[in-house]
Amino acid sequence: MAARAVVFDWGGTITPWHDIDLVAQWYAYAEVYDPEHAGALARRLAAAEEHRWQVQRESHGATTAGALEQLFLDEDIDTSSALHLRALAGYLDFWAPHTCAHPQVPPLLAALRERGWAIGVLSNTMWPRAHHEEVFERDDLTGLIDAALFTSEMPVAKPHAQAFEAILARLGTTAGDSVFVGDRLWDDIAGAQRAGMRTIWIPHSRVPEEQVPDASARPDAVAHEPWDILEILESWA
Repeated sequence: MAARAVVFDWGGTITPWHDIDLVAQWYAYAEVYDPEHAGALARRLAAAEEHRWQVQRESHGATTAGALEQLFLDEDIDTSSALHLRALAGYLDFWAPHTCAHPQVPPLLAALRERGWAIGVLSNTMWPRAHHEEVFERDDLTGLIDAALFTSEMPVAKPHAQAFEAILARLGTTAGDSVFVGDRLWDDIAGAQRAGMRTIWIPHSRVPEEQVPDASARPDAVAHEPWDILEILESWA
């Protein structure tokens, strides 16, 4: 018998939504890597990142935004240099306050596991696995997650059905025995429903309109805070 599983998106779902200035995030990198031309480099890196996300959206997840390492290489940055590593540390320090898990998430995941649910994470991301695993460790989530997949190391991304199928295979379950929890109607809710999963939407993220090609998806349930997820699952059971 397949295991029951709940699969979570990461940013805006496990973590609360934060409005981020994309140029500012890259300035934290650029001011270390090239202080003299930091503004221009930050704008160039921000534009390169946005282009990658746009290509991913236009392909409906048939391609990904790629890996962070490749973005640097495409911009002729020497990723083996000590200077790059120091600049990357500045970039990650910028993000640290914005990657913290919602305080209800660790006890929620623990409660779900106690009730026999397997826990997965599926994130559209450019970050490498190591960055995410450091965040999970910091937030005491490592022992609560059975499997996590990141599109930085995958050939497809949400909302493509194969992305959802990949995490279900890793968890050893089926779409019919699984629920997806996410904050994005197109990437998360529509994609998971097309893959045959039930869905729970967390509606508080201020996702820019240009990142939502189609907002017509209707979730099976809405959770206004993480603890609502447990009540919803128990009502379905």
